[in-house]
Amino acid sequence: MNIDIDLLYTPAHELAERIAAGQLSAFRLVSTAIARAREMQSRINCIAIPTFNEALDAARKADAAVERGDRVGPLHGIPITIKDGVATSGHSLTFGSASCVENVAQTDDPVWRRLKDAGAILIAKTTTPEFFHKVVTDSPLYDITRNPWSLAHSPGGSSGGAAAALAAGIGPIAVGSDGGGSLRCPASCTGVLGLKPTGRVPHAGFPDTFGNYATIGPMARDVRDLSLMLSIMSGEHANDAASIGIPPFSIGSVHPRGIRRVRVGWIADPGGYGVEPEVARIVGAALDHLSEQDIDWAPIDGSFFDGSFETYRVVSAVGHSGRARSQSETMRALWTDSFRAIVERGLAYRAVDIETANADRTKLFRSVQAAFETVDVIATPTLTSRPKSVTADGSVDSREYAAWAAALYLFNLTGHPGISVPCGLSADGLPIGIQFVAPWYHENVLLSLAGALEAIQPWTKRRPDL
Repeated sequence: MNIDIDLLYTPAHELAERIAAGQLSAFRLVSTAIARAREMQSRINCIAIPTFNEALDAARKADAAVERGDRVGPLHGIPITIKDGVATSGHSLTFGSASCVENVAQTDDPVWRRLKDAGAILIAKTTTPEFFHKVVTDSPLYDITRNPWSLAHSPGGSSGGAAAALAAGIGPIAVGSDGGGSLRCPASCTGVLGLKPTGRVPHAGFPDTFGNYATIGPMARDVRDLSLMLSIMSGEHANDAASIGIPPFSIGSVHPRGIRRVRVGWIADPGGYGVEPEVARIVGAALDHLSEQDIDWAPIDGSFFDGSFETYRVVSAVGHSGRARSQSETMRALWTDSFRAIVERGLAYRAVDIETANADRTKLFRSVQAAFETVDVIATPTLTSRPKSVTADGSVDSREYAAWAAALYLFNLTGHPGISVPCGLSADGLPIGIQFVAPWYHENVLLSLAGALEAIQPWTKRRPDL
């Protein structure tokens, strides 16, 4: 079929309005997205588990509902991809690992259930590195996922498949997760939006609700779509302590034309790792554009980043090593060497090491809280350099990760919400992102700032040359 590219790059909220009004067939939209997925898979390899036939059946039912005059949800008929590792009942749940190839989800993750109830149609589960332990996307099951903007570069990770699918026009929205930058890193690498929310989006499947450092979050190419997704995904769930008592996100709290009188504190070199000059220039230009909209920014002391990697290293390694408890020796033998190294490090830590890391995590949280006494938002480059090569290591246990994602993992430890917003392209055509971080449950400020940048730099007009 001839693929209508303009249709694929239309925002989800516009598509949903057209479907509800009977102006667009859900079957046509889903068929087009699937055709794009088939066309792109051999080039970027972003799909782990296709659900094409189920999606087409769901699209037929969506059209029938409109014809009957049924009341429909805000995402009725909208194709969506979801990261492998977020449970969708009846589908493989491999986490990108050969040790889980026989694993099938028995229930829906609460986040997917909410999106499905809103009318979204799952067209595929997207690729991820084994157990999310890298910020590039390759795995023993699904091989290397490539960046649509440059096939020699990674889309980042661990939600790299989701980000690559979005950038390539395979659905207007996607779901990923973020345990150390895994939403924000690939969003920056592929020129899309990625939001790591506070605990208002439940992570009911995370094994330790009191020591959680990971979130499930939305990805999109349009700020209004991202806001809509957050409003649907959020709200308390009995199995996630951080979400209890927190109401769903309200789209009405986002300023559609940007936000004024916001004090932005700029940290140019988080952790002191240094930022690639071209990245610094592009992100600095984005801040200057915001200042033209009466948004004030000024440099602030970012010393609270110092030492955060060593704390994150303990917390994440111990978290990953918990998987060793549930897998047999036979299954463990299928792990990649880089993931096994993280597990072995986690198992070697003593109780006092873990308790010290938890105390240090609290100190980091309080340091960030202190920064918010003088600013409303913290801004950083999302990543310290351009997207990495597909051959990069990217393990969260590596010094390369510590430097490249220096602005990211701190906020997994502290829980503050963060968003990566596209802000330009490098000279060789690779996307660059800026990160905004706000106090707990202030995602509306982040989305309003993203909207201000979107109004100046409408990145939805930019598409990789595929």
